[in-house]
Amino acid sequence: MGQQETVATSLADTVREGIGAALAQVDADLARRYPGDPGTRQPVHTVYVPGDVFAADTVRSWGDQALAALDEHAPDAAALAAVLGIPDTLAADVHDRVRAKLTREPVEDLRIDFEDGYGPRPDAEEDEAAARAAALVAAAYEKGTAAPYMGIRMKCMEAAVRDRGIRTLDIFLTGLMEAGGLPDGLVLTLPKVTYAEQVTAMVRLLEAFEKARGLESGRIGFEIQIETTQSILGADGRATVARMIEAAEGRATSLHYGTFDYSASCGVSAAHQSLDHPVADHAKAVMQVAAAGTGVRLSDGSTNVLPVGPTERVHDAWRLHHGLVRRSLARAYYQGWDMHPGHLPTRYAAVYAFYREGLEQAAARLVAYVAKAGGAVMDEPATAKALSGYLLRGLDCGAVDTAEVARLTGLTRADLDALAGRPAATA
Repeated sequence: MGQQETVATSLADTVREGIGAALAQVDADLARRYPGDPGTRQPVHTVYVPGDVFAADTVRSWGDQALAALDEHAPDAAALAAVLGIPDTLAADVHDRVRAKLTREPVEDLRIDFEDGYGPRPDAEEDEAAARAAALVAAAYEKGTAAPYMGIRMKCMEAAVRDRGIRTLDIFLTGLMEAGGLPDGLVLTLPKVTYAEQVTAMVRLLEAFEKARGLESGRIGFEIQIETTQSILGADGRATVARMIEAAEGRATSLHYGTFDYSASCGVSAAHQSLDHPVADHAKAVMQVAAAGTGVRLSDGSTNVLPVGPTERVHDAWRLHHGLVRRSLARAYYQGWDMHPGHLPTRYAAVYAFYREGLEQAAARLVAYVAKAGGAVMDEPATAKALSGYLLRGLDCGAVDTAEVARLTGLTRADLDALAGRPAATA
């Protein structure tokens, strides 16, 4: 190395060292609380199926029903584009990709529901259903027919149903262990959380299971469902959801907004309960800020308007769902719930159009940033992070292909991961 030019300074090294020592705890706290994106794939949706309805062919059945709805109510690209307002330049590609997705991987994340969608049942009946769910999930992963992510939603930690929820979780996890172990795509959902202490209780429960079965500590994570006003704003005026993330001790994987329970808890009448209501926007904005940088993902809720009946009614429901999904994506809620097979065509149509319509512009901006070249927009590292994250999400869901991203940017998946601040992709 060449000789470094000497410049004048006024502060002694001890000043810098003292500041470093004073902020060491802050540095450690930032690293612990805000580790950034986990680098794993986030599904674009979650499908909820009641515990007594879930079957070995549920994933394939949903895909077949979705394809049948598409064939009946929008049999070609022009018809789908006309219903949803997809630009002509994207119509054929989006339609083809939607059909391919419904054939190849119709469901990205499936939750077997033992809470509201299942309801109170005799203990013996729920025991049997939980054991059956474990056996079916284990078999699906073994046969390669599982959704990428699968698991259960247990009953909540409130006193009336706490013991039942714990027992169902125990039966399900034990069944998976007896069948060969926990699958990598396992996801658990804890609903109706009101106090951070309920999250802590879930952590202790999972710790006990891991210890009992000889699993690595921290192996099992879980989602927190935000369905009550107390989960957003506590009696002390603090943002409760931030305390819940902290209480999860690194196990929280995502926050899911519960459209109808939360709306009802705010007094919103049934006719106006929707994920685009102002109370929903407020709750999700608080969730978004609380989760930022923590590695905890966000999921929007669902619509209960089902695309069933005559074509005109199906088209109305499709337009509503498509618009809501588009709205969520623009607000950086990259996941949502789907309640009916008929929602799958519009879920994927909205997601694919969102990522394809911005592909070339995002790629060009990223190329200019990497090359440090000027352009119409001068981007900073934070924007480059968002641009690469956009491309990665498009790749993960099948909206765009590795080859076309490489052609447009000259970048590999590893390059995009690095720009997005992610560790190398693991799932």
